[in-house]
Amino acid sequence: MATRHRTDGGAQSRHWARTRRLTALLFTCWLALTFGVVFFARALSGLTLFGWPFSYYMAAQGTTLLYLLIVGLHAWRMQIFDRRCREEAARHADAAQEPHG
Repeated sequence: MATRHRTDGGAQSRHWARTRRLTALLFTCWLALTFGVVFFARALSGLTLFGWPFSYYMAAQGTTLLYLLIVGLHAWRMQIFDRRCREEAARHADAAQEPHG
């Protein structure tokens, strides 16, 4: 199997490190949200939101809205990460093409 040489100056490895951190953070938020609403449902039912018990509201639509927020955050940050990776790789490619003297 042929070995690929890195020509991006480490931009790709930084990109994947950022991606993994973001994914781990958002997955942890998703897990805490999902577990927290179910585990604390009795305690949350004492609170009301729009006239409904908070645990019922979260089960009916609150968590879905928060899941959409998590997906939106992921898409927004990934666009930034991808743009940064492309810019870093382009800068490195430009620097590699300059004559060394």
